[in-house]
Amino acid sequence: MGKHLTRDLEDLQRRVMGMAARVEDAIYGAIRALQNRDPQLARQVIAGDAVIDTLENGIYEECLKIQALHQPVAIDLRQITTTFMVTTDLERMGDLAVDIAERAEALVGLPDVLRAGGDQVAPSPLSEKLQRMTDVATGMVRESLDAFVHMDGRQARRVIRMDDEVDRYHAEIISDLIARMQAEPAAVDPGLSLFSAVRHLERIADHATNIAEDVVYFVDGEIVRHRPESVRPE
Repeated sequence: MGKHLTRDLEDLQRRVMGMAARVEDAIYGAIRALQNRDPQLARQVIAGDAVIDTLENGIYEECLKIQALHQPVAIDLRQITTTFMVTTDLERMGDLAVDIAERAEALVGLPDVLRAGGDQVAPSPLSEKLQRMTDVATGMVRESLDAFVHMDGRQARRVIRMDDEVDRYHAEIISDLIARMQAEPAAVDPGLSLFSAVRHLERIADHATNIAEDVVYFVDGEIVRHRPESVRPE
């Protein structure tokens, strides 16, 4: 019974990581579509969400099957419960990637506020901030899942602290967009779409934080949600 449970839990973890890889690809694809005004890539991200939803359903069914067959207790039960929560956050990240891709589609044909201005092709400071925010947010997704796989509470706490950096970029980009829209009426429509996309990216980082908080609870038995003092650097 123990060997079978161990095997099923390992298979469950592989399923989660397969879903996570799909979600990461969707996030990267959505941001590239946004930055490059690529409607074809945006449509690929949107179409790929059905696969993520199917993977989520499969993981849920597997969790229920393991509970019915093995009736796990203690740490094994906590692992399954954590997997449920992680999968929910991953699916929501996939939905947010679709939201960003839809904003990328909406930007086609509108003035490009991510460029320096006019017909120039050089990226603006706004574009550079968006790229840095994307790098931090996707890094949080990757590291939170690493922490989950290795049950690494220290790494999970580091991910939680990274959310402050994403929030800072988010506030700066929104401020820049508002200033650009106030100065240039033609920037209002694309600015609103970018405003929405940046908010979705910030929410992706929030879901990565949720995963990291679940890992801290699983490993250390400590609830750190809404308690920032618990994740300060040692």
